[in-house]
Amino acid sequence: MDIIISNSSNQPIFEQIKQAIKKAIATNELKENEILPSIRNLAQDLRISVMTVKRAYDELEQEGFIKTIHGKGSLVAAKNIELLKEEQMKEIEKYIDKIVLISKTSNISKKEILETFEYLFGEDE
Repeated sequence: MDIIISNSSNQPIFEQIKQAIKKAIATNELKENEILPSIRNLAQDLRISVMTVKRAYDELEQEGFIKTIHGKGSLVAAKNIELLKEEQMKEIEKYIDKIVLISKTSNISKKEILETFEYLFGEDE
């Protein structure tokens, strides 16, 4: 698993780590019960503070994506497909809210938006 940190991103480093691990879990790059790098090792590899990695791991554990076993380390929790799907739906809803706002202020009809969506989404769906 490669985690690339961008210093120019507006997103905090711990959040970039979280998102990279979530993506790896969602795409099955990280599988259930796979052991993650230790906090210290990941911090060294990324050349960042141990506390930054710890915060990312703590939040991932609180959200149910990883679990920590004393003496063994952190590993990928049983994949909760509904949890991943719900998180993605929240992200999609943010974009839809923005689309609705822009369309209303620009006098673009719902029909036009739906036609555009269907075209962009692809006909094979």
